[in-house]
Amino acid sequence: MPTVLITTDYLAPGDEVDTYLTGRGFTTRHDPMRGPRRPEHLIATLAGVDGAMIANEPMTEEVLRQASSLRAIVRTGAGFDTVDVAAAARLGINVSNLPGINSNAVAEYTIALLLAQARHLVPMAAEVAAGGWPRRDGQEVRGKTVGLIGRGAVARRVAPLAAAFGMTVLSTGSLAAPAIQVTLDQLLRDSDFVSVHTALTSRTRHLIDAAVLARMKPSAHLINTARGPIIDEAALAEAVRAGRLAGAALDVMDVEPLPADSALRGVEGITVYSHMAGQTAEARLAAGMEGAKELVAALDGRPAHSVTAGRELA
Repeated sequence: MPTVLITTDYLAPGDEVDTYLTGRGFTTRHDPMRGPRRPEHLIATLAGVDGAMIANEPMTEEVLRQASSLRAIVRTGAGFDTVDVAAAARLGINVSNLPGINSNAVAEYTIALLLAQARHLVPMAAEVAAGGWPRRDGQEVRGKTVGLIGRGAVARRVAPLAAAFGMTVLSTGSLAAPAIQVTLDQLLRDSDFVSVHTALTSRTRHLIDAAVLARMKPSAHLINTARGPIIDEAALAEAVRAGRLAGAALDVMDVEPLPADSALRGVEGITVYSHMAGQTAEARLAAGMEGAKELVAALDGRPAHSVTAGRELA
């Protein structure tokens, strides 16, 4: 009887996903990821496992080589940057993702962060909770410009939502109307809000560095619901502290959970959240069920969303 490991923290024994898998003859093993994983822990957890539905575990070549029975991995989300896909392909392990599965949830959350930054909602609420009664002006987003870095499913959903608020939408990717495709330089120069929606690759790591931040308006806000390492956090903190940037709303960080000594802590204007953009009841159910179906299909040799297919031949 094949064994399936489930580490995504919102999936639990007895839920719909567990019932689906056990009903198809799989033995399930739950080990929810709620913090950093040591390689030795992950190696031990993968012992005897045929397939895995994972969160953001560091599936390195070292880990994959010692997972001798592992044949398929499914990321219950779109990003798969924590998996060494090339090593998996060489070892004959299929890796799948779920493109666009939580794009609506992330797009709505992006707009929520944009509005929160515009109206100082988080710091104002914190001041009230501390006994104050702040009356600072915010700004309306109607008539403002938002620039979207990326052209994936989330960016495509953010564009019409922002336009519905009366915003001009610029994009570095070829999105459909109402987005206007521009160069990165023009986007940085003209945007009141810059929102990151690109994948993390060797090319995009620290894409938003000190030089890029310097090309943004001093009154602009940066929003990131993609991947933390896309932004140079130390450079961002320095830019906001120095008044060269108004602020930032970050749902993802370089290291999660946020370390006590992070450069992002204590910077007025920067609000850090806990990687919750895709966490809605609807998105969780969809990701869980689609992930389970993809895992069953992959173990049967017919994955629909393989990111390793053909790589072993390259």
